[in-house]
Amino acid sequence: MTTSTRTMTDPLDFTDPQVLGYMLVPHRNFNLINGVHSPDEVDQIQNLEIRDSDIFAVTYPKSGTIWMQQILTLIEAKGDVTPNTEHLNAQCVPWIELIGSEKEFNATLSPRLRVTHLQYKFMPLAVRQKRGKVIYVARNPKDVLVSYYHFHKYAAMLETPKDFNDFFEKFMEGKVFGNCWFEHIKTWYANRDNMNFLYITYEEMIKDLRSVVERMCRFLGKDLTEEQMASVVEHSTFRTMKQNPQANYKTMPDSLLDHNKGTFMRKGTIGDWKNHFTVAQSERFDSVFQEKMRDLPLSFTWDINSAT
Repeated sequence: MTTSTRTMTDPLDFTDPQVLGYMLVPHRNFNLINGVHSPDEVDQIQNLEIRDSDIFAVTYPKSGTIWMQQILTLIEAKGDVTPNTEHLNAQCVPWIELIGSEKEFNATLSPRLRVTHLQYKFMPLAVRQKRGKVIYVARNPKDVLVSYYHFHKYAAMLETPKDFNDFFEKFMEGKVFGNCWFEHIKTWYANRDNMNFLYITYEEMIKDLRSVVERMCRFLGKDLTEEQMASVVEHSTFRTMKQNPQANYKTMPDSLLDHNKGTFMRKGTIGDWKNHFTVAQSERFDSVFQEKMRDLPLSFTWDINSAT
């Protein structure tokens, strides 16, 4: 694979022809994206030297990643919005799996804030020895599927789906970046005792953002004043972020995100899957969910009415 010359200081501004020519690259039973990820570099992540102050936000795609980048940046800045207005969220809290990430990671001063969509097996070995902290954000998978479908329609580095039915099948089979949602959450959650680990859900963030931010601060050992906490919460609402060009990705070139076909921050609600799933698809998904998740003590909010 030809590697890109991008740097982490400009993590999403890439026009590598390989990126624009969509292709998933299977690696260790996990799909990477050609031109965005290098299998060799992803394998090196396991060997990264981890500091106790390192913070990793982990999500399956379309599960609140940008939201977590926003909140983590604001918590670290004690509510000061300057970093979130001067830099893209992805610059403040970069991905660890992008090409060229290792050098920047090693050179960054503490605390290092990072996000990842990778499965547990790719993470630094030191994380499994309780170095650093991991925050896993889960979202009900029916809404994940719908959000991911819309994202595929305008993201240049991803395949444009034929229709919703076609994407539904690919998602169920794990033939997308991130692979199988069930495997992603199960492997991370099953290994939670090996890490300094906090589990939160997208739906909790919608229902009571303040409470989630408070939990994150306690987990991270951050003591914010009432004014600082209020600022973090205020500037992390979906409404506020949707108006922030550093968070909504409106500044991304059309060669990367076709803004005529969609928006990065679309609805930010619970239960949109009901506008897309057929009865048969919902019943099939429920059956698979019950089978795959029967050994995992996790529950999800599937409808906005049950989140109030």
